[in-house]
Amino acid sequence: MKKVLITGANGQLGRELVKTAPTSWDVAALTRQDLDICQHKKVEKTFSAIKPQVVINAAAYTAVDRAEDEPDKAFAVNAEGAGILAKVATEHNARFIHISTDFVFDGRQPFPYKPDDTPYPPGTYGKSKLEGERKVTRTAKGKAVVIRTSWLYSSYGNNFVKTILRLVKERDKLNVVDDQVGAPTWARGLAETLWKFVSRPELQGIYHWSDAGVASWYDFAMAIQEEAYHLGLISHVIPIYPIRSAQYPLKAPRPFYSVLDSSKTWEDLHITSMHWRVALRDCLKEFNRC
Repeated sequence: MKKVLITGANGQLGRELVKTAPTSWDVAALTRQDLDICQHKKVEKTFSAIKPQVVINAAAYTAVDRAEDEPDKAFAVNAEGAGILAKVATEHNARFIHISTDFVFDGRQPFPYKPDDTPYPPGTYGKSKLEGERKVTRTAKGKAVVIRTSWLYSSYGNNFVKTILRLVKERDKLNVVDDQVGAPTWARGLAETLWKFVSRPELQGIYHWSDAGVASWYDFAMAIQEEAYHLGLISHVIPIYPIRSAQYPLKAPRPFYSVLDSSKTWEDLHITSMHWRVALRDCLKEFNRC
């Protein structure tokens, strides 16, 4: 049976990858505690023991604001660690699938970003992820796929959906920014798409994947509350007010528009994305089963 190595197995994407793994693959899912991707010798030892044909790198430093204070840590994981994995994967003749982010774009473009649009990340997190992309594509020599995604959430881990559900229960009103626009993406759909890439070894290069449609963070928050109320996850609704980013300053700059054009992925894999609102509803149904 062919083997796939998944890094970042405790994250929301990593857990969805394990959950949706085809039975035809023997999955080695490693957490940060199992494998520090920044340590070359440990990565080498792991590859020699597992001998994977495919690697999916879902390990990442994702604390966007903290990255401004900890750039060395962000670059260590998102750039150096990704580069080490790609190098060792190439040496072991393993295909490499790497996850990146919409935050590699500055958001000044008023229409969806295509994979070949020029990145210009506004913050440290995006810069570290872009450097990771570059190390992967330089090192893997045509055997790598880089998949950028946006606004990821799931029933696992910490994310915007869980934060809104908690705040709705704790507060009598909320303010949410409405001038940052992107595409919420359920990690389940991304995981299923990644497995499709695994089954297509001839594909390589940079791809985009997000759920269909667009939303501001305000739109997303309103939808979370409405869907959660109808599903009985919350007992009441509260007022949610739109505000500008300037009224809610954060340490790290965010792109004001980071919608990704996934048409290349749709065409090459012969699939389309689920609309983000439908995906959100399906994800929230899982909260009832938890």
